[in-house]
Amino acid sequence: MTWPATERYALEPAPGGLAFVQDLLNTSPAGRPRHADWLDDPTTAQTWLSEALARWSAASGRPAPAVDLTDRDCEALRDLRWALRGLVSDQSDGAEAVSAQVLAALPTLSVSMRVDERGTVVAEPSGTGWRRVASLVLIECLQAQQTDQWRRLKICRNERCQCAFYDRSRNNSGVWHDVRLCGNAANLRAYRARKREQAAGAGPPSRPSA
Repeated sequence: MTWPATERYALEPAPGGLAFVQDLLNTSPAGRPRHADWLDDPTTAQTWLSEALARWSAASGRPAPAVDLTDRDCEALRDLRWALRGLVSDQSDGAEAVSAQVLAALPTLSVSMRVDERGTVVAEPSGTGWRRVASLVLIECLQAQQTDQWRRLKICRNERCQCAFYDRSRNNSGVWHDVRLCGNAANLRAYRARKREQAAGAGPPSRPSA
């Protein structure tokens, strides 16, 4: 199954509903060259959201919630995306606690709980506009944490890329969405930076004495 924002970066989606969270993160103007921000205006954001919710419905087997976005909703979703990016980055960097700035930016939301026809307790998003989207996002984050999938959702460490990817490595050690593209480029920049520092530290060559 392909997800609209994640597909444009040629990334494999995360399993299940966590792919919706990944897709929200990948609406950012990331990658090389930079792609457009899909939350920049209501028309583009609505197109993305409708497609992403349809994918979520197919992945979860539940009806897609109806959400209409306004300019204010787009702004709030961009704020949510920023906070989620910080949350994922803090986790990937091994931080013991989420930064206070990121924690303050994450909303407190309501969800609806019900028992389905199979006797399973189901959490469903509540609210309207961006709050309904954010409610769904936090539900999927919770479920991913419970299944130990959450720690595999990461942000590419290449600052010129920063795509959201799902790490399928055996020991969950990936830091680049693509080692060949971003890993090699970052290592090359680091190497060149070290060479410049070494050259600057050596100072100008000494002049021979007369």
